[in-house]
Amino acid sequence: MSKESLSPAQQGTNSVRAHVLLGVIGFIMVFPFIWQLIISLSTNDQVMSVPPTFWPGELQWGNFVDVFTKLPFFDQFGVSVGITVIRVIGQVMLCSMAGYAFARMRFRGRGIFLGVILSILMVPPQVYLIPQFQIIQNLGLLNTILGIALPGIFSAFGVFLMRQIFLGLPLELEEAARLDGANPFQIFYKIMLPLATPGISALIIITTLWSWNDLLWPLVVTTYAEKMPLSAGLATLVGSITTDYPVMMAASVLAMAPVLILFIMLQRRVVEGLAFSGSK
Repeated sequence: MSKESLSPAQQGTNSVRAHVLLGVIGFIMVFPFIWQLIISLSTNDQVMSVPPTFWPGELQWGNFVDVFTKLPFFDQFGVSVGITVIRVIGQVMLCSMAGYAFARMRFRGRGIFLGVILSILMVPPQVYLIPQFQIIQNLGLLNTILGIALPGIFSAFGVFLMRQIFLGLPLELEEAARLDGANPFQIFYKIMLPLATPGISALIIITTLWSWNDLLWPLVVTTYAEKMPLSAGLATLVGSITTDYPVMMAASVLAMAPVLILFIMLQRRVVEGLAFSGSK
């Protein structure tokens, strides 16, 4: 039965059902963040109580103050920002150039090279963790921002995403620029790259989220608290005997806020970029 054949009452009922279903699904998705915020404003006894306390009697705003006494928060925040900036710049530059080359240029072994790069997506990161550590150690980059960021300045997913973006752009623009005497780099930088803005925006936010939440690699290459990013710093709050969960959740809220704001600001561009990359 088509939508046009339904009566206004039936259409209204279906709309209400859809909104109720989406509302329930949305609440299920948001509930962990709400629970995190509630725990951050509770006491440790309330968190550990059985049955659990779903709302603290008195809001413990002091948990957010304790974060700065138990963690070098601003140092770790600066490390996280530095790592993220390096990785975002690296991936935008390298993945865009590689994606354009695989999408538009013809050279011997192109399919083989693309297959090798995409095969990285099927390899767990833990497999090459030790070789990466040995390389960073030999370069003398342990406990440095560059040492943490360096392995993440290139990604196979970024190459695939940008390749799909460039495949969706009109070939006629490239041919017209070539007839006007533009070389391949000028075509890429002045014509194709500005048109790939939706894909670049998606790559930026995806790389930012991945870099900000990266935990295993920073824990491997850093040993000093002030040299760690926030993701690794939060892990140090877990005690061997007891853990102050409200302070940990308060630190998580503070660490999550910047990327959450960034995602809210750029979510439309992320959707546009991913939708555009899937059109080819």
